[in-house]
Amino acid sequence: MIRIILISVFTAFTVSSCYYDNYQELYPQQGSCDTTNVTFSNDVWPVINGTCTGCHSGSAPSGNVSLSNYSEIAAAAGNGSLMGTIRHEAGYSPMPKGGGKLTDCEIKKLEIWIANGTPDN
Repeated sequence: MIRIILISVFTAFTVSSCYYDNYQELYPQQGSCDTTNVTFSNDVWPVINGTCTGCHSGSAPSGNVSLSNYSEIAAAAGNGSLMGTIRHEAGYSPMPKGGGKLTDCEIKKLEIWIANGTPDN
């Protein structure tokens, strides 16, 4: 009987002594959002191509909105529809359809690109 109690206490102590919570492992910090040199080719196009062109390109783009090249994307940015849909603003159909909202970093990069005059760089 004492042997069982000792084994139980030893096991409980051993198991609990090995457990620890490492805050950095449990809650990793999000990577920083580098917005120092936002370009169309490195920042804007990968987001649009990865989340939009699946539906908004080709001969019959969804909603009759094509985002398959720089000029189409710049036009959507210029009339406000690009950011209205991406930010899920009232009066715009939230995009990507059926998917989650873009990350804050992706949205910030698009905003910076537009604020800088939508350069083709």
